[in-house]
Amino acid sequence: MKALVFMTDPEPVPPPPAGTPRLVRHLATTPMKIEEVPDPVLLADDWLVLRTRLAGICGSDTKQVLMDFDDAGDNPMTAFISFPQVLGHEVVADVVEVGPAVGDVAVGQRVVLNPWLSCAPRGIDPPCPACAAGDYSACWSFLDGRLAPGIHSGNSRDATGGFAEYLPAHRLMVVPVPDGVPDEVAVLADPFSVSLHAICRNPPPDGGRAVVYGAGALGTTATAILRALHPTVEVATIARWPAQAALAARLGATVFDPEPRHELIEALAGWSGAPVRRPWEGLPVLYPGHIDCVYDTVGAPETVEVGIRVLAHGGKLVQLGVSSPARFEWTPWYFNELQLVGSNAFGVEELEGRRRHAIAHYLDLVAAGRIDLSGMLTHRFRLDQWRDAFRTLIDQGSTGAIKVAFDFR
Repeated sequence: MKALVFMTDPEPVPPPPAGTPRLVRHLATTPMKIEEVPDPVLLADDWLVLRTRLAGICGSDTKQVLMDFDDAGDNPMTAFISFPQVLGHEVVADVVEVGPAVGDVAVGQRVVLNPWLSCAPRGIDPPCPACAAGDYSACWSFLDGRLAPGIHSGNSRDATGGFAEYLPAHRLMVVPVPDGVPDEVAVLADPFSVSLHAICRNPPPDGGRAVVYGAGALGTTATAILRALHPTVEVATIARWPAQAALAARLGATVFDPEPRHELIEALAGWSGAPVRRPWEGLPVLYPGHIDCVYDTVGAPETVEVGIRVLAHGGKLVQLGVSSPARFEWTPWYFNELQLVGSNAFGVEELEGRRRHAIAHYLDLVAAGRIDLSGMLTHRFRLDQWRDAFRTLIDQGSTGAIKVAFDFR
């Protein structure tokens, strides 16, 4: 099969001209190309083989392919991966082969990938405490069992992802798609589930105020969740690009521009009714603040600093996104006794009294007409157009890209 393989000798391309933006230069040299690789096989009796329909490009895929990191290379997550990799964990696919121990999924069924390479896919029984609780993204066994290291499909050499014509998956890693849900909507299940996990585990108070920082895939889905499932909460979304801002506004958020940051803080003061306090130097701070939660889908030092300057006393900053670290002024963290919480991916979530996998919640909400993310998938490309796909994400201001996917149909 054809697969887009990362950590291989890249195809030669003409060097970018002088003055080319940093990420475009990186795209020209990233160690990735399309190769012919063996078709996947059943990795055990409880595994399946899937044929890819759509594979979304996640922000983590984009960071890796574009080598968009400014740190010193000491990120501890490098302990949890293996190479070479076929990326892509936001996948809608058809089942084409089923292991003999799989009794409830049939060939021809359409499914969404739940990508976590947790205890069950690794053949570990009994499962670790995290997996027993349904917190698959917190599994204790990402380096153990029958698979090479990797936390999810696409970053283990044994569990290739959706940037290929076919991929393997364990029974626990597939969720059937209702007939009425189109592929273009089903492929958004993964980013939606990331945001659902963050909000379910850290909900805003009834009648409160919440800010969503960023309006890419995670920011858009977070905005949709807050407006649909927490209707008494006022929601502000900070959107960098016009297409993102337009979709956030359609979903019902009050939209603000992220720059300049001092104007953003003053605008959030006006929106929330909080007084602005101006120090001798640096950005203003709201005190007392009236914003209960900030869901930061960017996770950059600049966004964290704004978030902790606008939160109410005891408020919560929930970090969904991850960017390269750098200094930020963190005095408001202790002064206002804030909660800074990391939120990693998704698993089994409790929503409206029901415990189900986050992807199943998403598909139910879509089928019931309660969540409408139409328009979020803005671009589709063939796999051999992969450089165009990533260039589209680099130039979101001009392309209007929010979610980009590879289309194998």
